[in-house]
Amino acid sequence: MSDGFFSVTARANDAGAPRLGLAVAVRAAGGAVRRNRLRRIIRESFRLHQRMLPAVDVVVSARPAARSAPAESLRASLAVLWKKVAEQCATSPLS
Repeated sequence: MSDGFFSVTARANDAGAPRLGLAVAVRAAGGAVRRNRLRRIIRESFRLHQRMLPAVDVVVSARPAARSAPAESLRASLAVLWKKVAEQCATSPLS
């Protein structure tokens, strides 16, 4: 699943809870301050939405458009992606 800001890959796990992995590259996000800003936004969004997710390993990759996007746009984008992950993983055993 993806949109203009992020690409999300999810796969079922045996941990019993959702887990998050991040891929925020210099090429996509820029310097350390911008990369860390994106990481903070992604982690916070995951923390707020993890209760709706099944037991999956989720890897979020940032795209270059996320570099200059306002935080509210990024949060809205992630909320939609979390919902898609929950819907897709509820219907298929392996995503």
